[in-house]
Amino acid sequence: MDTPSPPQSSPLDAYAPAQIAMRVREVGETKAAMPVFTMFALAVLAGAFISLGALFFTVTVTAGTIGQPAAFGLTRLAGGITFSLGLILVVVGGAELFTGNNLIAMAWASGRITTGQVIRNWGWVYLGNLVGALGTAALVWLAGVQTLGDGAVGETMVRIARAKISLDPVSAVARGILCNVLVCLAVWLCMGARSVTDKILAIVFPITAFVACGFEHSVANMYFLPIGVALAAGTSAPLSVAGAIGNLALVTIGNVIGGTLLVSLVYWTVYLRRSD
Repeated sequence: MDTPSPPQSSPLDAYAPAQIAMRVREVGETKAAMPVFTMFALAVLAGAFISLGALFFTVTVTAGTIGQPAAFGLTRLAGGITFSLGLILVVVGGAELFTGNNLIAMAWASGRITTGQVIRNWGWVYLGNLVGALGTAALVWLAGVQTLGDGAVGETMVRIARAKISLDPVSAVARGILCNVLVCLAVWLCMGARSVTDKILAIVFPITAFVACGFEHSVANMYFLPIGVALAAGTSAPLSVAGAIGNLALVTIGNVIGGTLLVSLVYWTVYLRRSD
């Protein structure tokens, strides 16, 4: 009697978690070896893409401050969905995002890349993200987007930045950790997808969750903080530049902890440790 052959997986099926782990490790090797110019240029694009998502979020949540006030939960949900635009552009369009690149820690843990290569990638990508975010903030300022809704959008921009700067250090780090757990899980799910549609659906729910819950994303803050500080500069209640830099530093630390320790190294331990 013939032994039945195991069922063949469909080319439309998502990759299994163990396969995702191997794919993430291989992508980490590729990212670490990328030429600096290419890495930096793609990082600038990612900073701009996330900033566009942040701008879309700002306009969306402003809807609750003009006309009829919107319900808090529904406004946050809508804001999270619109912010998802940023990571969709990064993943589908192709760009280098610092928070997502925390996943290259899997290749490092496997001994496929060196600590120096990790620092090189994170350093250039972080700088590129900052340049892209600052450039987008400048264009938004020049376009006068802050005047929409009789100035309500600008008021929301300042309010968002003020809330971020007022966070205590523990909250800023904790929110950064939780944020990048969800961001890296979104990227992880995308690595299991086979189509553009799958990738978009994989992104929307984790990103919507982190935004709706008020977690902190360092690259988004590279946009939120400068434009809020700039708009508040001529008012009676200006925002502290030092406070903005402090928030960005703390959130970055949290993002690195969440992405590397709670996602990359956990999945490496589960799926790759024995083989490596």
